[in-house]
Amino acid sequence: MRKILLFSVLLMNILFVNAQKKYKIRTVAFYNLENLFDTINDTSKNDEASPIMELNTNRSKVYWDKIDKLAEVISQLGEEKAKTGPAILGVAEIENKQVLEDLVNSERLKKMRYGIIHFDSPDNRGIDVALLYQQRYFKPVHYEAVNPNIFSENKKVYTRDILRVSGYLDDELVHVVVNHWPSRRGGEAKSSPLREKAAYKVTQIIEKIREDDKNAKVMIMGDFNDDPMNKSFKDVLKTKSEEEDVKKGDIYNPYESMFAKGLNTTAYRDNLSLFDQILFTSPLLNKKGRKDFSTYKMFKSGIFNKRFMVQNKGRYKGYPFRSFSNGQYTGGYSDHYPVYIYLIKEQ
Repeated sequence: MRKILLFSVLLMNILFVNAQKKYKIRTVAFYNLENLFDTINDTSKNDEASPIMELNTNRSKVYWDKIDKLAEVISQLGEEKAKTGPAILGVAEIENKQVLEDLVNSERLKKMRYGIIHFDSPDNRGIDVALLYQQRYFKPVHYEAVNPNIFSENKKVYTRDILRVSGYLDDELVHVVVNHWPSRRGGEAKSSPLREKAAYKVTQIIEKIREDDKNAKVMIMGDFNDDPMNKSFKDVLKTKSEEEDVKKGDIYNPYESMFAKGLNTTAYRDNLSLFDQILFTSPLLNKKGRKDFSTYKMFKSGIFNKRFMVQNKGRYKGYPFRSFSNGQYTGGYSDHYPVYIYLIKEQ
């Protein structure tokens, strides 16, 4: 509560200390939608392994209830300060474009007119990443699916593509890289090299972006299946956790300090993890002691974990209120909390 009050006071100071100035506030977010699969068996992929396909009855009812629950969360993401849902939203664990069409056309979201950027990935289960964007705020000019080309024991690992999108947030060029890195199946130590290789691919994507945009504002978001202190971040991406340590070309990770304080976005077998994060390059930060909002700058990062999204009883009390458990639909939202950042700019 104290942090919320402090943020409100700081934001009010910035927005209202000079009555002649007006500011735009845009929310950029990421949300793992926890197995958002349709009810149709696709013989080209192993979608039978999805929880909804394992249900014996009421699949359609469950599907549309889950769509509504996810839309409820998305509609509130950033609404308090930006007065609308995310201008840009990366998503993971979706089966195809159709489930996204159903989501953005749902009653809670259709007025926001979300566009969709999606590619079918080579993942064995057909799990994809995608980008949703409010068309009134963001205009994409380039997008592509980048295969991380990960090999293990001389065999290709069929995992999710990395989605790269460039476009104009209002009148300002920004870049978004959406990730869902390989899981920890087989254990953290054994699987860590796979995520380190995915991180290396991200560094290559950033280098390519900078060939045309030297001071690129790049936001790297996703379910990384790694915590902020793991090698993929600290050794490969070389992320910084303190704003004053960020130099030109560096990547700042505000979620590292949150992780140090015990915050989390998901949980498994009583281990709390902060796998969902949004990192960004130095041009999105104000230099120490400056408050220059003539272009978009990060003002605040956070985890969206409203009380209704938290399991309040039973074995998983305190965990994210997930949709599926033990082969049953729980009526929850997702087994991950979404993460977000506020970007603000003087009009």
